Amino acid sequence: MNIKVISVGKIKENYINQGINEFVKRLQRHVNLEIIEVKDERISGNLSSSEMNQVKEEEADKILDKINNRSYTIALDPQGKPMTSEGLAKSISNLQVQGYSSIEFIIGGALGLHQKIRDTADYVLSFSHMTFTHQMIRLILLEQVYRAFKIMKNEPYHL
Repeated sequence: MNIKVISVGKIKENYINQGINEFVKRLQRHVNLEIIEVKDERISGNLSSSEMNQVKEEEADKILDKINNRSYTIALDPQGKPMTSEGLAKSISNLQVQGYSSIEFIIGGALGLHQKIRDTADYVLSFSHMTFTHQMIRLILLEQVYRAFKIMKNEPYHL
């Protein structure tokens, strides 16, 4: 299984990078993992809703350039559908049965995702009704993907 994470912006905090690196290492025996960072747009203090939409659209265009049309795409968005860890494991397993060998997860920038990304995605997933930074979500996503593969293999999960 190939897993691609397409994310807007770089990870700046060392503690988040350490966590991400740990789950990248753990996932290597389960999947071929690729993390693609697209450049985030500069955001000034008080943007109008039109300016915010323009920033999200410019980031969306960069994301769309990285998407493989044969992959199953999952956009992460607070307005998406919630799923349990077991549900994610079952979904990944079902996608494999359906013949998908690649899943692409999309994480927006500081302002979130543009509507055209949500419209393009095969599934829009919400991890929580709470708001997390796009940097933190990458760590949470990798942990959940790792957990999903442990569940699929009926292996115990301990940190």
